Amino acid sequence: MYELIQVSEKSYYIQSPAKIGLVKLGEKEVCLIDSGNDKEAGRKVRKLLDENGWSLKAIYNTHSNADHIGGNKYLQGQTGCKIYVPGIECAFTSHPVLEPAFLYGGYPFKNLRHKFLMAQESQAEYLTEECLPEGFKLIMLPGHFFDMAGFRTPDDVVYLADCLSSRETIDKYQIGFIYDVGAYLDTLNMVKTMEAKMFIPAHAAASEEIAPLAQYNIDKVWEIGDRITGMCKEPKNFEAILQRLFTDYGLRMSFEQYALVGSTVRSYLAWLKDTKRIEGIFEDNMLLWKSV
Repeated sequence: MYELIQVSEKSYYIQSPAKIGLVKLGEKEVCLIDSGNDKEAGRKVRKLLDENGWSLKAIYNTHSNADHIGGNKYLQGQTGCKIYVPGIECAFTSHPVLEPAFLYGGYPFKNLRHKFLMAQESQAEYLTEECLPEGFKLIMLPGHFFDMAGFRTPDDVVYLADCLSSRETIDKYQIGFIYDVGAYLDTLNMVKTMEAKMFIPAHAAASEEIAPLAQYNIDKVWEIGDRITGMCKEPKNFEAILQRLFTDYGLRMSFEQYALVGSTVRSYLAWLKDTKRIEGIFEDNMLLWKSV
C-alpha cells in the first residue's frame, strides 16, 4: 500500500484505498490529484515526495468526499501547497461537516462525525481551467457527487476519480454511492467513449481500456432501479425500501451504511420519480412510493 507506480513519462499514481494521482510538472515540482483519506495518508505521501526530492506545488481534488481530501490539511501545513477543488465541492472541502450533514439530512450525530465521512478542513480555492498546470484538461464527471471532476494530463493519462468502481467492489457492496443517478449515467456513457493512454479510476485497477467496466457500472445502476421499481408495485415507505434492498443484497446495516446507502436510495427514488417510473403518494401523513 502507498506504492508509487509510474504509468507514463510524467504521470504516476500512489496505490492506496482511493488512488492518489501524482504528476511531474518539472524536474522537482509535482502536483497531486487527491490526497488520501486522512493525516496518516498525508504523511505517507510526504515520505514519497521527500524520497524522490520532489516539491509539492498543488493538490487538485476531484471532489470533496473524505477519502479524497483527508490528507489535504497535513500536506498543506507541511508544504504550503495550494488546494483547488471544483464547484460546490470547494465549500465541502473548506467546511467538511457539510458531508455528513448532507448524507444524513440534518445535524449528524457523533457516529457520523468521524474521518470516514468528515475530513479535517483545509484552505481550498475554486478550481478553474486557469488554475490547471499547462497541458492539463479538466473533465467534468457529475453524478457520484455534486461537481466531481477528472483530469487528462499532457501525456494522455486520465484520472477518473469515483465515476466507476471495480467489478469486485460492485459485486461485494452492490449499491455504490450516487448523488444524481441521471447525471451519473450520462457521465458513464461519456466515459465509455473515451480513449487515453491509461485510465486511473480511484477505486478500480488502472487500465488502457475503460468501456467494459463503465458498462458494468451502468448495468448495475439499471438493475437497482428496476429492483426498486419492482418492489414498489405495492406502496412502500423509504425505510421499507431500504430494508428490503439490504436484505435482498445481503448487506449489513450500520450508521455509516444507513447514511451512505440511504442517501443513494433517496437519489434513486428521485430519479425514478422524475422519469415517471414511480410516484410519491401521501397516506396517513406518510410518504409512500408506488410504481406507475
